[in-house]
Amino acid sequence: MNNETKIKIIESRDNGIKIFEMANDKLKVITTNLGCHILSIFAPDRNGKFEDVVLGFENVEDCSKDGSYMGAIVGRVANRIAKASFDLNGKHYKLAANNGENHLHGGIIGFNQKLFDYEIREFGIRFSYISPDGEEGYPGTLTLKVDYVLHGDCLEINYSATSDQDTIVNITNHSYFNLSGGNEKIYHHELMIDADKIACVDKNCLATGEFRNVYDTAFDFTSFHELGERINDDDIQLKNAGGYDHSFILNQGTEQIRLYHKASGRELIITTSLPTVQVYTGNFLEGGCNGKNGKPYENRDGVALETQMLPDSIHLEKEPAVILRKGEEYKAHTSYRFTVR
Repeated sequence: MNNETKIKIIESRDNGIKIFEMANDKLKVITTNLGCHILSIFAPDRNGKFEDVVLGFENVEDCSKDGSYMGAIVGRVANRIAKASFDLNGKHYKLAANNGENHLHGGIIGFNQKLFDYEIREFGIRFSYISPDGEEGYPGTLTLKVDYVLHGDCLEINYSATSDQDTIVNITNHSYFNLSGGNEKIYHHELMIDADKIACVDKNCLATGEFRNVYDTAFDFTSFHELGERINDDDIQLKNAGGYDHSFILNQGTEQIRLYHKASGRELIITTSLPTVQVYTGNFLEGGCNGKNGKPYENRDGVALETQMLPDSIHLEKEPAVILRKGEEYKAHTSYRFTVR
């Protein structure tokens, strides 16, 4: 078999948007320089049938009108920041309150809506963006590089960033997965996470600083459980979020996150250098922009598995991991391996 990765531009638009295809015999990934959205991932089932296993917009430009962040790179800081503000080096910074009273996923015009520069490389694409000092209220000019690399059955995302001032950074990819190829909702997807604790959330899905042991709860995915098995349990944490929308505190091993769809045989294995994964079961997808083929998505049509630092780290950690000091480099890595049982 020829497993060489081939990369090409398949569409160039007048507004600067480029659509790229990265493909080999095992995977095909469609992406764009607008917010580094992963538009499609075509992966085979146990019979060798390739289907698209991520959600996406009918028109990628709709990302500016839709709050689901499908497939995008989000930042400067992923997830929620309490009361849309933070203190750093004795100075108070005010951000946009774009999720109730809190700040979400980088603000009103976050990285998901930015046009990135790009460089096609041997096994993938390097996207880069310079976020100016004060953009969305964040201090420092941030230089961000995001590498999408395709090796065999594995898509790797590598992040690096530097800033000319102390700032805060927490980058994630917000792809929603549906390993059935969109043929059913995610209730029968089986999930396993190497995590002993979750970060609890309030009714606005903001991390509270309380951590709960997962054992003997609806959040125990230390062995495989279907996502729909306990999603409607009488649990205040599930009620607060309308389902799963919680960060699982990962143990730093191999194959930390596994998502399996029995009917197709597809399995996704995620390994990351980041300390948590936000599991979001698409509880509020309904009413958004049209998805692929013009069909609006419904709740629970996909599950997002967002590797990241602890949400609201700047308020909850004694030494917040999200602080990037001037002259230091932020680096993170997540790999997505698509296999078949």
